[in-house]
Amino acid sequence: MPEVPLPVRKVIPIAVIEGQGDGALYAAHKKIYPRSVRGIFARWRWAMVFLTQLVFYGLPWLEWGQRQSVLFDLGARRFYIFGLVLYPQDLIYLTGLLVVSALALFLFTAVAGRLWCGYTCPQTVYTEIFMWVEHKIEGNRIARMRLDESSFSAEKLVKKWFKHVVWIAIAMWTGFTFVGYFSPIRDLGMDFLQTRMGSWEVFWVFFYGFATYGNAGFMREQVCKYMCPYARFQGAMFDRDTLIVSYDTARGEPRGVHTKGTDARAQGLGDCIDCSLCVQVCPTGIDIRDGLQYECIGCGLCIDACNTVMDRMATPRGLIRYATQNSMAGRWSPQQVLRRVLRPRVLLYAGVLTALCIGLLASLVVRTPLKVDVVRDRASLARIAEGGQLENVYRLQIMNATEQLQRYRIEASGLPGLSVFPLEPVEVEAAQSRWVAVRLQLPYGSASAGSHPVQIDVYSITGSARVSEKAAFLVPR
Repeated sequence: MPEVPLPVRKVIPIAVIEGQGDGALYAAHKKIYPRSVRGIFARWRWAMVFLTQLVFYGLPWLEWGQRQSVLFDLGARRFYIFGLVLYPQDLIYLTGLLVVSALALFLFTAVAGRLWCGYTCPQTVYTEIFMWVEHKIEGNRIARMRLDESSFSAEKLVKKWFKHVVWIAIAMWTGFTFVGYFSPIRDLGMDFLQTRMGSWEVFWVFFYGFATYGNAGFMREQVCKYMCPYARFQGAMFDRDTLIVSYDTARGEPRGVHTKGTDARAQGLGDCIDCSLCVQVCPTGIDIRDGLQYECIGCGLCIDACNTVMDRMATPRGLIRYATQNSMAGRWSPQQVLRRVLRPRVLLYAGVLTALCIGLLASLVVRTPLKVDVVRDRASLARIAEGGQLENVYRLQIMNATEQLQRYRIEASGLPGLSVFPLEPVEVEAAQSRWVAVRLQLPYGSASAGSHPVQIDVYSITGSARVSEKAAFLVPR
């Protein structure tokens, strides 16, 4: 019987296992030097930078009446959003907002991919700001590369330190503004100048500032590629009719250098001259000509760069463009693409999102600006009061969710002869809460022993707000 040779076992050098050889298990990070580009998508990105930062930095400084327009006062457990005063009991609105945000993300992703990532994500916005500062101080792409590769010099030291000083200033102002949403920003500013800020405020200013400095200044595209979960599960929301940044392979291949005015097809070449500008302008450093990749954030800068080259070559624009995989394969017209974009999946997302938005807004409009919590006094479940009255004591937390002082009257029902004290109205300051001791009395012997359901009504004398809460009246044996 012939001898069967044993399989050869491949020995992997230790250097390879440790990532030090040619077959390393991981690739060393290479810094990306994005090139500046002009075009419609670059302008849209900067427009979103200005819009988002105008809202973020400016909103805490707006006043609404005698207070900050948007303030999430965690200490007082009140959220002020312009004319709304929300309490922890209004958590349902936060839940609705999160559901609406998730559905909006699904809708936009199904229609046109990672629009959020490319234009409004804080990581994208602050990276764009930090790169603009870097460009202004260190120069264009080539100048930055030469500066990093150069040996130590006074010029390099000055430029690097100045850049980081500006970065830290932006990051600290961002952290200060973030904390200003949870602590009155004007008082926070005075405390900061007088070094009287609380420990938690100092921590969060520096924490959020450090996160901005690190993410936008150093990690940049690595956050999008390796840390952000959205890049990983976006494939579940894509299909072949999703608008994505696409390279027209049929038109661009084979790539090759040719001069303006020549017939590239006669030379056996496509419209792509292999200039690699689309790679140089990409914030994540990918080559869109390799097809759809999870690292692509859909910013469209490669479209601007390619259109610029096509204009110089007197070739029609659109070699790289927003398109769907089906439209690329079928050479569809823009009208056909638009019709297919409005497919059942998108219409379902849009319908559910619209219904939720209408429901959320309607609930805010008809919302009662009064909250009441009923807590039984555990020190005395039931007792005999003066005049032979059987008495139960409760504690009511009355929360005034308006911007004016309110006077409330308390009533009770559910048992014959039930009376409530105090009889006089209760005053609650604007956007404040107050605990009130309430005594319910019943003639002794008028009700059987046990627990009886009663209803406590609190209503505004000067307004239309009215809240009814259930409670139990105990009659001892």
